[in-house]
Amino acid sequence: MSWFQMITTLFVVAMTVGASNAQLSATFYAKTCPNVSTIVRNVLQQAQQNDIWIFPKLIRLHFHDCFVHGCDASLLLNGTDSEKTATPNLSTDGYAVIDDIKTALEKACPCVVSCADILALAAQISVSLGGGPRWKVPLGRRDSRTTHREGTGTIRTGHESLANIATLFRSMGFDSTDLVALSGVHTFGRARCAAFMDRLYNFNNVSGKTDPTLNATYANPLKQLCPKGG
Repeated sequence: MSWFQMITTLFVVAMTVGASNAQLSATFYAKTCPNVSTIVRNVLQQAQQNDIWIFPKLIRLHFHDCFVHGCDASLLLNGTDSEKTATPNLSTDGYAVIDDIKTALEKACPCVVSCADILALAAQISVSLGGGPRWKVPLGRRDSRTTHREGTGTIRTGHESLANIATLFRSMGFDSTDLVALSGVHTFGRARCAAFMDRLYNFNNVSGKTDPTLNATYANPLKQLCPKGG
């Protein structure tokens, strides 16, 4: 199993464990919307033609939704005081594709598939189409009618220390394996230079200083990709 496959497999385990206490089932829509996975897959395959990074975007959406009060699609709710407009979610993307999936499913089986399940299926199928493993997604989630903006503070940033992140994960019932899985999924896609420029050129607010814990053979190519002031 490749590193990517291992990370994404652990990701689904962590998300499944932390998602909900409800009784979920991979066959939840077997009678009411039997082609749900095929419909989602078709929309994603089309979306990838226009946005080559749509798969990691959708995985991230599912994570950011689940990490705040569980996998309930509350991230999709609009409003000035919504989760969507909170600082940790300002860079999230892929909402239009989720809308496209919802439209396709409403046409095939109206008022059946929840948005929370759409996010879960979109993440799983994104992993599969991106070259990772497949798994059966437990379904049957219900959508929240309430946003949980106050809970977005639990979403950690790349500037947090490992100790702080580990402490938060433990408080939410996750162990070190879950931490590696959920953080490691960020390697699927691209990072913005702004996310780590301080470690290259301004560590601890010292101008020109590079984080001494950053491997030099890794830091030098990063500096070429992300020049100072660029």
